[in-house]
Amino acid sequence: MNTKLSAALLAGIMAVAASQPSFGQAAAAASAAPVVPGLAVADFDAVVANSDANRSAATTRQTTYKAQIDAYETRRKALQDQLQPLATKLENDAKAAKPDQNALQQQATQLRQLQESGQNELNTLAQPIAYSQAYVSEQIEGKLDQAVKAAMAKKRISLVLNPQAVMAANNSAYNLNPDILAELNRLIPTASVVPPAGWEPRQIREAKAQQAQAAGAGGAAAAPARPAGPQPTGR
Repeated sequence: MNTKLSAALLAGIMAVAASQPSFGQAAAAASAAPVVPGLAVADFDAVVANSDANRSAATTRQTTYKAQIDAYETRRKALQDQLQPLATKLENDAKAAKPDQNALQQQATQLRQLQESGQNELNTLAQPIAYSQAYVSEQIEGKLDQAVKAAMAKKRISLVLNPQAVMAANNSAYNLNPDILAELNRLIPTASVVPPAGWEPRQIREAKAQQAQAAGAGGAAAAPARPAGPQPTGR
């Protein structure tokens, strides 16, 4: 089972710095508006992305998986050079006054097959990089709950909201991201970028577990039911 990756997603995985701005840079002066005690807002995804462990892992990954990254980029460019002329020819042939529909269909089929096989090949090449990113994320997320609870306790917060649930806010005092980030960096300053042999991301593990559960339930349903009560014995 392969992790599906587009070129854009791989570029994001290979980025050294997380896309989110630093909390220190993004923090604004608190408004003079009154603050509701015990209430805070936090973006857990942004906290994980900005954590020291995630940032250092992104840098380390560039070196640890350089061969895989280079192989991916080399193959991606080669496939692009192979597919672009075919796509251009198909487009031009379709604009002819009387295009040969059979020929167009054959060209389209060939192009689609090459695209699919090429994408499968790229997915295979990108899998180690994707698994590394997933492994790092799971390590950090494993400490996130502890970091959130510690930050809530120190700030005396009883309710944390997702930013998407907030219509508007004009007071940065509600932002719990920096506090959670500080706790997370303390709990897990670094993370390993190389998964253990045979390791798979949580999404794949859960999918396999569901498949196994469904297969077990199907086997149990197919088994013939034994009649209740004592059975007669033959002579």
